Amino acid sequence: MNNFNIHYVAAGRGYVEVEDVVYELGPGEAVLYFPMQRQRYYSSEEDPWDIRWFHFYGSGLQDYLIERGLHHSLLWTIRQSASFEQAHENLLLEAEEHRMLHPVRLSTLTYALLAEFIEHATPLSPVKSNNSGSRILELLPVMQQEAVKPFILEDWAGRLGISTYYFCKLFRSVTEMTPMEFITRCRLQMAKQWLLERKSATIGQIAEDAGYPSVSYFNKRFMEHEGMTPSAYRRLYGGA
Repeated sequence: MNNFNIHYVAAGRGYVEVEDVVYELGPGEAVLYFPMQRQRYYSSEEDPWDIRWFHFYGSGLQDYLIERGLHHSLLWTIRQSASFEQAHENLLLEAEEHRMLHPVRLSTLTYALLAEFIEHATPLSPVKSNNSGSRILELLPVMQQEAVKPFILEDWAGRLGISTYYFCKLFRSVTEMTPMEFITRCRLQMAKQWLLERKSATIGQIAEDAGYPSVSYFNKRFMEHEGMTPSAYRRLYGGA
């Protein structure tokens, strides 16, 4: 998935698989996935969980979370669960009542919920060593920031001091996609955001800023990923 994902257990129990190890989560515990991380989680059959979840993304957000060490653990416990659940309820009500019509309000409530998580979350799993997978994970925000620039595989492999073959193999093992597929998702994610925020910009301007000088190729890639044209996406989610 091309965004962050937090699943929080409000009641019951469930399981999360991390590198073929199964961890059990109970009330007040959560799993935080970074963009492009493999996700596998499921409820207990004997005591089914009641979960609260939200997906989010934002410019510079991945750097912010990595600086605070949140990439070192997938599993967390929330010390002040009541305030976290209330912040989630506020976001849920806004999304249910107004969908995407008030993006500023949605962003404010999302950051408020994320702030609750950052302030009160304590890792459940041990800090991972700086292995090859972590090196790829730490490189992802840089690739995301520079996604609109021409993609040169040799340059990215060189940043880790490894061959292009090993870079692609390692990248796929961590993200389950190729480096170019990741760049494409990043470009389209930015394009989707700009289509809603920059209402006066033409599709051609959005395409070029997202790294696609050819509007027809941009439309083709957008249609493949979103099932609609950029213009249709803007009409559907752009509001009044």
